[in-house]
Amino acid sequence: MKISVVIPTYNRNLLVRRAIDSVLAQRLQPDEIIVVDDGSDDDTVASLQGYKRRITLIVQKNSGVSAARNRGIAAARGAWIAFLDSDDTWHPQKLLLQRDLHRKTPGLRWSHTGERWIRNGREIRQKRDHAKPEGDAFVENLPFCKIAPSSVLIHRSLFTEAGCFDTALPVCEDYDLWLRFLRCAPVGLVDKPLVTKYAGHSQLSFMGYMMDYYRIIALMKQLPDEAVKEEIARKNEILKRGAQKHANPGMARFCESVARKLREFDTL
Repeated sequence: MKISVVIPTYNRNLLVRRAIDSVLAQRLQPDEIIVVDDGSDDDTVASLQGYKRRITLIVQKNSGVSAARNRGIAAARGAWIAFLDSDDTWHPQKLLLQRDLHRKTPGLRWSHTGERWIRNGREIRQKRDHAKPEGDAFVENLPFCKIAPSSVLIHRSLFTEAGCFDTALPVCEDYDLWLRFLRCAPVGLVDKPLVTKYAGHSQLSFMGYMMDYYRIIALMKQLPDEAVKEEIARKNEILKRGAQKHANPGMARFCESVARKLREFDTL
């Protein structure tokens, strides 16, 4: 089982080194570690020179996290791909326990794990809604993304079948791709917190109601599924209220176009 680890990074000099160190501390070592620097303008690239015998460093023009992950997928030599965001870390047994799960479950093409959430040095208690899905979890994953990019281990065949990350999405790109994967294959779960996800530093963020704008774009690819239509309608109402609250006529027009599209499906 040859595993390639892909770590995208942008202006995270200290954090990316912490992420790499957590991979190097794995009880099961991957076959390669690919770090894709997405056009950092700090000293990230220079600071990674000390790892040059242990990682493959790819430097590209700033193009976003999806393009960086896709670049890593294209460069990877392993049949299995694991992602690690540069502000997260893995626990030492992460790859080992996922490898064991796949050995015990022939034909399982992807899996994920539980995670710890740390914000400003304090652990955040996760809500029941954030319980990790397993198996045929397409409908369960419709409300929001419950599969963390830093937790997945994916067989390359899924990218061939369902595609890679959509570079047009600045957020919810993982939600979009996991829905496409879940159409093709059930997901396995190691129900242990094997990833630590950090928050409180500089991160890409959007207003809550704006997240639904990108989720709707992802969901539109999954029509005409009835559960998808219901979820789009629910999110569209939330987005519509947000557009009214923030006096955003462009978003209001988007909401009306979505509603019109749903009505068209209802008449089919």
